Amino acid sequence: MKKDMPYKTYLAEHEMPTAWYNMKADMTEKPDPMLNPGTKAPLTVDELAGIFSFEMAKQELDAENRFIPIPDEIREFLLMYRPTPLVRAYFLEEALETPARIFYKYEGGNTSGSHKLNTAIAQAYYAKKQGLKGLTTETGAGQWGTALAMACAYLDLDLHVFMVKCSALQKPYRKIVMETYGANVYQSPSTITEAGRAILAADPECSGSLGTAISEAVEFALKDGGYRYCLGSVLDQVLLHQSIIGLETDAALKKLGVVPDIVIGCAGGGSNLGGLIAPFVKDKMAGKTSPRLIAVEPASCPSLTKGEYRYDFCDLSEVTPLAKMYTLGHDFIPAPGHAGGLRYHGMSPILSKLYHDGHMEARSITQKETFDAATFFAKHEGTLPAPESAHAIAIAVEEAKACRESGEAKNIVFGLTGNGTFDLAAYDAYRKGLLD
Repeated sequence: MKKDMPYKTYLAEHEMPTAWYNMKADMTEKPDPMLNPGTKAPLTVDELAGIFSFEMAKQELDAENRFIPIPDEIREFLLMYRPTPLVRAYFLEEALETPARIFYKYEGGNTSGSHKLNTAIAQAYYAKKQGLKGLTTETGAGQWGTALAMACAYLDLDLHVFMVKCSALQKPYRKIVMETYGANVYQSPSTITEAGRAILAADPECSGSLGTAISEAVEFALKDGGYRYCLGSVLDQVLLHQSIIGLETDAALKKLGVVPDIVIGCAGGGSNLGGLIAPFVKDKMAGKTSPRLIAVEPASCPSLTKGEYRYDFCDLSEVTPLAKMYTLGHDFIPAPGHAGGLRYHGMSPILSKLYHDGHMEARSITQKETFDAATFFAKHEGTLPAPESAHAIAIAVEEAKACRESGEAKNIVFGLTGNGTFDLAAYDAYRKGLLD
C-alpha cells in the first residue's frame, strides 16, 4: 500500500469487496442444521464455540444475514495478493478450436499456492481478537496447512497441523514451508493423540485421511482452552469467506459484459467451488440468470456422485458435530491419490443441498483424465495447475469441445484454485505412466 494514500481510498481503487456473501440467506430451502452428536439437537453458538472461535461459531450458524462485513484488518491482509486475476484463456481456446469463450479465476499467486488463504486469515484474525493462544487443524495436500501457517505467523498465533500421512510422504516440501512459518506439523495418524494411536493400533500401515486428521486436530484443541480448531473447507463459514472469489469474478465479468453459461469448480469439501459460484447462485435463485454449475470430483473419492445424502460425522472418531451432506461414510479411507485436497469423505452441507435440489451438477473423473487435462493446459496456457484444479480444467475442456461440435459460443468460467509447484512427483508419475 502506498504510504501517502489513505487506506480506504486504496481499497476502493482496488475494488476489494467490503463484505462476504452468505448464500444461505437467499436459499429458499435451507441446509439442514448441524446436530449435537450426543443429543441430536441442532447445535447452538455456545456449543460450537467450544470447538471454533466464538465469531466463527456465529458465522457458521448464520442463515439470515446476506452480507457480513469484512474487517478492515482482514481486507488489508488480502491486498497482499488480491484481487486475483480473471484470465481469458485465448491460447486454450485456439488449441481446442472452439467458439467458446473460456475464463479462469487464478488463486495460486500466493505462497500457499491456493485459495485457502482467504479463509485462513479470517479464522486466525477472529482467534487472535478473542485472545486465544493458538489453533489446530488438519491438511491434505498441504495448501490449507500452509495458508493457516502464513496467517498464524502474521498474527503471532501458535499452530499445530495434522497432515494426512500419504500426502506428507508425497509432498515433503509442504511440511518444510509450514515449518518455515512456525507451524508444528505431524503425520496423521500420529502417536501424539488418543485418536491417532487407536487408528494405528487397528491399522499400523494406515495412509490416513482428512477424517483421521480432523479427529486428531479436534482432540488436540479440546485439551487446551487456549486453542480452537480450524477447518479449511466444508463448513458454511469457509464458503462464506471464499465468496470473495465469486464476488471478484462476477464484478470482472460484468465489466466485460459477459454472462457465464457454465461455471465449473473442483470439489473435495467444497470451499473453492462454493466461493466461486456464490454470486451466480444468488442470481440463479432470483431468476436473473441460469448458468449450469458443475462440481468436479475425483473418481477415488466421489462423495456427490456416489455418496448418500444423510447426516454423518465430519471425522473418523465421531467427536465432531453431525452434518447433513453427501457422504461416503466418515470411516471411508480413499486411495492415496495425488489430489490430496479432494480426499474428504463428505461434501459441504450448502453444496450438498444445492445438488440435492437440482441447482448444481456433479461429475467425477480419474487421475489420468485429470493429468491429461493438466498437462494440456500447462502447454497451452503456461501455468502448471495443481492436480485439484485440473479436475475443473478437464470438464472445462470437455464443455469447450462440445461447443466446437455444436457451434455454440458459450461463456465458460472455471476456478484455477492453485498451482502445481509442489506436485512435481505426481507429474513425474503421470509422465511415467504410473497413474490410473
